[in-house]
Amino acid sequence: MAAAKTIVFFPEAALGPALNSVGIAQACRDLGHRPVFVADVAFKGTFEAYGFEERLIHMSEPMSAEQSAQYWQDFITAQLPAFRTSAYEQIDTYVKACWDAIVETSVWAEKELPQTLAAIKPDLICIDNVVLFPATKAYGVPWVRIISCSENEIEDPDIPPHLSGCGENDKACFERYRNRFREVIKPIHDRFSAFLATRDQPPYPTGEFFEPSPWLNLLLYPEPVTFKRRHALDPKRFQYLEGCVREEKPYTIPTFAKGGSDPLVYVSFGSLGSSDVDLMKRLIAAFGGLPIRVLMNVGDNLAAYPDVPGNVHLAPFFPQPSVIPQVDAVIHHGGNNSFTECLYFGKPALIMPYCWDGHDNATRVQETGHGLKLHRYDWTAESLGAAIRTLLTDKSIAAKLAATASHMRGADGRRKAATLLDTLLRSKG
Repeated sequence: MAAAKTIVFFPEAALGPALNSVGIAQACRDLGHRPVFVADVAFKGTFEAYGFEERLIHMSEPMSAEQSAQYWQDFITAQLPAFRTSAYEQIDTYVKACWDAIVETSVWAEKELPQTLAAIKPDLICIDNVVLFPATKAYGVPWVRIISCSENEIEDPDIPPHLSGCGENDKACFERYRNRFREVIKPIHDRFSAFLATRDQPPYPTGEFFEPSPWLNLLLYPEPVTFKRRHALDPKRFQYLEGCVREEKPYTIPTFAKGGSDPLVYVSFGSLGSSDVDLMKRLIAAFGGLPIRVLMNVGDNLAAYPDVPGNVHLAPFFPQPSVIPQVDAVIHHGGNNSFTECLYFGKPALIMPYCWDGHDNATRVQETGHGLKLHRYDWTAESLGAAIRTLLTDKSIAAKLAATASHMRGADGRRKAATLLDTLLRSKG
């Protein structure tokens, strides 16, 4: 390995990318390096809980804790109706709102990020984000791009556009989505280009907000579900990690009042998805009538569910990589950590997407034979139960998952990433 070096990990202000970077940082620490996390102030304590240094910056206008909580609640309330709509319809609502906020994170971060990097003195910067933060590119050391979302974040004309949920061969869907996305996003993109000019950075083509690293790009996606690209990614610069599962504390399955030894299903829709309390209540009621036991992540809304069936156990948080190996099936929203962790542990998944790359992963899990997708709202207790039964009994899904899990676990994405970063550091002295 290289002599001990300082590696900055700079994930976007979302739990999925943050925890993916934790997995890579754990393996880098095992090699003797010093990982330091730079993150939004809202993530205070997140990385310290795993034993890492934190340097916090403002990636949005500073607010009090009360103001921040209200802002988040208002955002969720405003976007809940969009989660009932298609990926295409969300271009004008959720996708537009997110890109507007994402660009603002880049602008705000520039107020503190240059000084923060100067104080840390990193030898390498790893960025898991969808937008350029000019200070990371200008600092003067190699920077690595981590793609923890779907593989199609790195575009190609022959694969579905990022966030579209298009099937891999539906070229008409590709064109329709790309055209509308570029049209809607152009005013935000123009604003971003003007900002980049103030930081002596060239603009990107309309619809693009970041670039691949000239040094190294790490894709969380596993090769068994990758798309067939027109332009193959150069393995000297692009490496698939085959998943990147962090180490978590052990989890003991609770005793259920009902269900005995029935199959065990884990349900998680992420922090944003669990905010739809009405949907969660509907799911809980449906689970109560099925011959399964359920572990269900309900985020900060535990008090909203006073009456829970005996075969359902609720909690605000689960150490997911410790839970998934112990269950028989998973229901989730399509976030890329959940998507890849199910594949890594060989567990069939029912994906009920509501936003972002969940649409892509829901389509991909079904068209590659690793699970099923189901509309987040357009289902009945009978159709939900039928989907779960298929996951638990379908031999072709089980065989596909067994092969993919073996491939991914043999690759050991965390250590593969750490080795690649170590090699890059060694090559730069």
